[in-house]
Amino acid sequence: MVLSSTLTGSDEYVQNIFASRYVRNPLPRFKMPESSMPKEAAYQVVNDELMLDGNPRMDLGIFTTTWMEPECDKLMMSSLNKNFVGMDEKPAPTEMENRCVNMIANLFHAPIGDDEKAIGVATVGSSEAMMLAGLAFKRKWEARRREQGKPCDKPNMVTGANVHVCWNKFGRYFDVELKEVKLEEGCTVMDPYKAVEMVDENTICVATTLGSSLTGEFDDVKFVHELLTKKNEETGWETPIHVDAASGGFIAPFIYPELQWDFSLPLVKSINVSGHKYGLVYPGIGWVVWRSKAELPEELIFYVNYVGCDQPTFTLSFSKGSNQVIAQYYQFIRLGFEGYKNVIGNCQENARMLREEIVKTGYFELVSKEVGVPLVTFSLKDNSKYSVFDISKALRRFGWMIPAYTLPPNVEHVAVLRVVVRMDFSSNLIDRLVKDIRIILEELDQSSPGETS
Repeated sequence: MVLSSTLTGSDEYVQNIFASRYVRNPLPRFKMPESSMPKEAAYQVVNDELMLDGNPRMDLGIFTTTWMEPECDKLMMSSLNKNFVGMDEKPAPTEMENRCVNMIANLFHAPIGDDEKAIGVATVGSSEAMMLAGLAFKRKWEARRREQGKPCDKPNMVTGANVHVCWNKFGRYFDVELKEVKLEEGCTVMDPYKAVEMVDENTICVATTLGSSLTGEFDDVKFVHELLTKKNEETGWETPIHVDAASGGFIAPFIYPELQWDFSLPLVKSINVSGHKYGLVYPGIGWVVWRSKAELPEELIFYVNYVGCDQPTFTLSFSKGSNQVIAQYYQFIRLGFEGYKNVIGNCQENARMLREEIVKTGYFELVSKEVGVPLVTFSLKDNSKYSVFDISKALRRFGWMIPAYTLPPNVEHVAVLRVVVRMDFSSNLIDRLVKDIRIILEELDQSSPGETS
């Protein structure tokens, strides 16, 4: 978020020496220019500012896709001007969305039958998807409480402290208390016993995480389900489960098929997944799927006809581009189950290779586990001379962007580096990264503490 500011002097203008053959005067920084400029000049001005940004493929802290095939790039570029709304005039993207939702529901073992038929929607990333799922849980809980003649002014949601910040946003934006299970030393996922213990009559759902942003680990959704089922039977409550599978939803089905975490568990009512992570599409697209239409309150669906036909809509936004949905459909039919399995398998193999090389340096200990999202989270064995923040900063001179951060409360004394292994992070790049890390470690060893800050 950028706030407006009032500046004086040279800060008010953008200097454009390179484009001076077109632009003789500096551009105002925070006001629209009085006159137009040639398209070549405008392109050069903008391109020059973007040129110094880091290379997205060397940003190893992000989960989002940074490379797609040229054919998919062409499809996306050709549909940039196609608004997703208006299914009467532009039915193809809507049909592709419907196909993608059904493919995802099938992948997540959604029940098939007259009584239960999954529904879902494409969103702008998993953040919107999680908000929509949370709203559905809140409305269902409120309706149930009103039927029982009970107050519905204090809803809460049980999560782990390892959840994405989107759940914190949801709680604050929509007045839902987040009851977080604190992490412990050696346990960076949600403790099922503590989570279910926190559940009360005001709990709208238990939000589990399949692929923590911190360490890539999976919550034990199946065990949470077992404990919660027992508690519901004892209390008469109907507390459901949501699975935030933003990172792991396009991983587990392909390389951990024996893992039970999805709609095969009856209390799992909705799942979100990021198409722009291991769904292999550029940002930003997400998906949210409900196990049946009964899980999505009708009051949340709007019907509009001012874009050419009577169409239903349940999103936080309205107009959006069609190209992300088109790209997701391309990837599904291009790769198929076999292709995704190969891609994710290769990512896991590269993560294993990086994990081994990091350990070989002798400086680090691993925090992430092998089972989970293909990433490597590691901390320094000895941080008395320098920290992971120093290493992160020093690696930028080689172009690598690797985040350093502390874990949540209770384990905040643990500071880590995280490398996300994406489809475009090859074994050659792993070799180069490890060599650069070794160079940095050698330099930091030779420096005094004051020189490394």
